[in-house]
Amino acid sequence: MTSLHVFLLFIAERTGSLGCIGWLIVILSGLFVFLLFPVTIWFCFKTVQEYERAVIFRLGRITDRKPKGPGIFFILPCTDSLVKVDLRTVSFDIPPQEILTKDSVTVSVDGVVYFRVSDPIASVANVTNADFSTRLLAQTTLRNVLGTKNLAEVLSDREGIAHSMQSNLDEATDNWGIKVERVEIKDVKLPFQLQRAMAAEAEAAREARAKVIAAEGEMNASRALKEASLVIAESPSALQLRYLQTLNTIAAEKNSTIIFPLPMDVISHFMRK
Repeated sequence: MTSLHVFLLFIAERTGSLGCIGWLIVILSGLFVFLLFPVTIWFCFKTVQEYERAVIFRLGRITDRKPKGPGIFFILPCTDSLVKVDLRTVSFDIPPQEILTKDSVTVSVDGVVYFRVSDPIASVANVTNADFSTRLLAQTTLRNVLGTKNLAEVLSDREGIAHSMQSNLDEATDNWGIKVERVEIKDVKLPFQLQRAMAAEAEAAREARAKVIAAEGEMNASRALKEASLVIAESPSALQLRYLQTLNTIAAEKNSTIIFPLPMDVISHFMRK
């Protein structure tokens, strides 16, 4: 078997059902490459990077269900065309979306999406532009997911919203050969009037809590004073000790005037006279 026969068999094995005309064109292309081999060698071998894959079309048909690469591979220069697909993770920002929440509040929300191509052939054959389509789908998914949440859930449950968006996007882009790895909610912007109303509500709630705490403190203090008065009533000398302790505290502050309280028993004795 000659080298020409081996070369044609190699091409035939890698060529699908192209019909009679397709076979004829492929054979002619193979003969052309073989006859001009020293020159056509530079057009027959292609290389792709480690992070790329090549999808080869032969007369408009995908030659193999598995992409080529990384490294060097063989193509027919006259009948084959290739599309390079980048497998690295791509990130993009979701533009701010004006969304009406479930409780009829308008908010502006933006986010970021990380995705990569998991099936190069599907990303080329099943969708015109996988990157652009994923970007548009992310915007509509963000609006649909947040439309089912109220304002409190949007502000507090960002992780749950991001997980729900990732699941929906990953399921919708599976036929496109896209794998959505991560979705994050970046910022939630509220109208200025709503911000002022929420700030006033929070301030009122803080003041109410402060009044309740102060009232509880007064109640506890009154109970402690009541218990202390009962103890002092049982032992009159304890009141004198309390007087002396108060004088000691006042003297430590270096005051020029000291008020010395007199016991009520002594005053009442002089008033009777």
